[in-house]
Amino acid sequence: MKRFYAGTWKASLVAMTMSMFWAGISAAQAASAPLDEQCSLAAVSHLAANDQKVCDGKLVKELAERGHAFEQNQLGIASILAIGPGYTDAEALKWFTRAAQKGYAPAQVNLAVMYANGWGTPPKYGAALNWLHAAAAQRFARAYTNLGILYLNGKGVRQDFAEAQRWFQLGADAGDSDAQTNLAYMFGNGLGCTKDLTSELAWYRKAADAGNPLAENNLADMYLRGDGVVQNAAEAFRLFKRSAGHGHTGARIMLGSLYAEGIGTGKDLEAAYMWLTAASLGGDQRGRERLRALEASLTSAQVSEARERAQQLQFGSGRQLTARALAQ
Repeated sequence: MKRFYAGTWKASLVAMTMSMFWAGISAAQAASAPLDEQCSLAAVSHLAANDQKVCDGKLVKELAERGHAFEQNQLGIASILAIGPGYTDAEALKWFTRAAQKGYAPAQVNLAVMYANGWGTPPKYGAALNWLHAAAAQRFARAYTNLGILYLNGKGVRQDFAEAQRWFQLGADAGDSDAQTNLAYMFGNGLGCTKDLTSELAWYRKAADAGNPLAENNLADMYLRGDGVVQNAAEAFRLFKRSAGHGHTGARIMLGSLYAEGIGTGKDLEAAYMWLTAASLGGDQRGRERLRALEASLTSAQVSEARERAQQLQFGSGRQLTARALAQ
């Protein structure tokens, strides 16, 4: 199995939930709130600190209109995720720009992500690079990570593995789990550095401990293959299951395969079918041949039950993974 790096444009690890709940400050409090007030939209703050104030959209927008950078960034996140009517890429670009111009580093990274991907604007790598450097100057870890991705892929800059490795090291040392995952990938493949399986393993472990789905998947692969570590199918199964639970479709396929073969766990064809179906619902069709073979070994009731469980598992997971790309 080939290990991967976090090569898509990402910002900080932020998940979101579609269950909307309204709490927090009143309209009168909003009117008198200081400019550093942080009042989050419930839909984009599922993993926010317990003491984070949560407000409805009207209050958040009022604070954003009054110049609050945090709330402007919140509206940008809601817009790029298209949460509810009236949210668009153009709105996201507007709010991120306003917050970025105030020097708010998460918004600067989010704006760079939009320019790099051409969301709501033609792709502009120069602008992306400028905003990332602005956030990096504030020592914002996710900016380091995205600069590393720029140099790794040669997007808007000359491809330079050593420079990519340098930025990933900065992000990893600052605690960004995607930077840690990418740094592990660089060490494992000898990109911009000497190949070092010990360092690869250590950084994957650190990122996996932080709950990074790709790191969990890649670390599981190392244990399954005995690559740089003593082979341990049970540990591989545990890590694939964690990654699969976090929505990683490749891990879901591997988990389904382990269940089907009884590797690292007891053989369970219905569970195998459920996880492979969940991956398929997530757009990853690599397990479709095994799915067809499993279906022939299950009853129609088992197939129906597994499909229902897969649909329940899939609900919201794609949006949660998308939300990982946005810095809060």
